[in-house]
Amino acid sequence: MSTLLSKYKAPDKMGCTQKITPENAGWEYVGFEVYELKTGQKLVLPASSNELCLVLVAGKASIRTETASFENIGERMTPFERKKPYAVYVSAQEGCEVEALTPLELAVCKAPGKGTYATRLITPKDIQAEARGQGNNRRYVHNILPDDVPADSLLVVEVFTDEGCTSSYPSHKHDQSNEPHETYLEETYYHRLNPSQGFCLQRVYTDDRSLDESMAVYDKDVVKAPKGYHPVATIAGYDNYYLNVMAGPSRKWCFTWEPDHEWVNGPVYKAKHA
Repeated sequence: MSTLLSKYKAPDKMGCTQKITPENAGWEYVGFEVYELKTGQKLVLPASSNELCLVLVAGKASIRTETASFENIGERMTPFERKKPYAVYVSAQEGCEVEALTPLELAVCKAPGKGTYATRLITPKDIQAEARGQGNNRRYVHNILPDDVPADSLLVVEVFTDEGCTSSYPSHKHDQSNEPHETYLEETYYHRLNPSQGFCLQRVYTDDRSLDESMAVYDKDVVKAPKGYHPVATIAGYDNYYLNVMAGPSRKWCFTWEPDHEWVNGPVYKAKHA
C-alpha cells in the first residue's frame, strides 16, 4: 500500500480516526486529524504553536476557547447535503474544547501559526461557493479558508465531485517556491464517498515520475500530496467529497498546470461540453 494513503481506522477512545502529522507525513507544515464523537462526548485540544481550523464535516457542536464561545453550531448531518459547513478558526497558543451535540464528524486542520488573528466563527454566509470546470471535469467548491481571508498559514477548501467526473484536474502542482508562478504547499485530501461502500481513484506524480502513485481511495481515507500532481477520478455510481488542507512557507495558492493536459481548460473542450 502506498505510504501516501492513510486508511480509515475505527475511532479510538478520543474518537480519532485519522492523525496526519508533519513527522509521520515527512513534511513540515500540514497537520490533519478527524474525530468521530458521540452525542455528549467532549474533545479537548490543547494550546500549541499551531493555528487550527475546525470544520464540522457533519453534525452539531459547541466549541469553546479561552477567548470565545460558539454554541450550537452546525447544520448539515452529512456533507452530501451540500450545504456550506460551519467552521471555527482557532488562533495559535489557544486551546479549545469541542462538545458534540449530535453524532459529530470533526476535521481538525493544523499549520504553524503566529497568533496574528483572533479566534473566530466561520459561518456558511462567510464561505464563498463556486462551480468549476465543464463536462466530465465539473465540480463544486466551498472556500472555507482561502488565501484572501485572514490566517497565518492554513488554506482549507471542500470539493464535491459527481460520479464519473474528474477533479483537481487538469493536473496541477504547487511544490516549488517560485512566486508568482508557483508556491510550495503540502496538501491532504480527506475523502468521503456516497454511497459509502464506493471508492475513487487518486494519482500523485511528478514530471520525472520519481514519484508516481495511484491509489484506490475508500470512504474516510486520507491521501497525502507532498509534491507533484494529484488528480482525482470518480467511479460510476459514487459521488465524492473531499476536504483539502494546504500550508507552506507562503500563504498563497499559486500552481502550475501539467502542460500535456492544460488544453482541457481551453475552448475546444469547453465547446464540446457547452
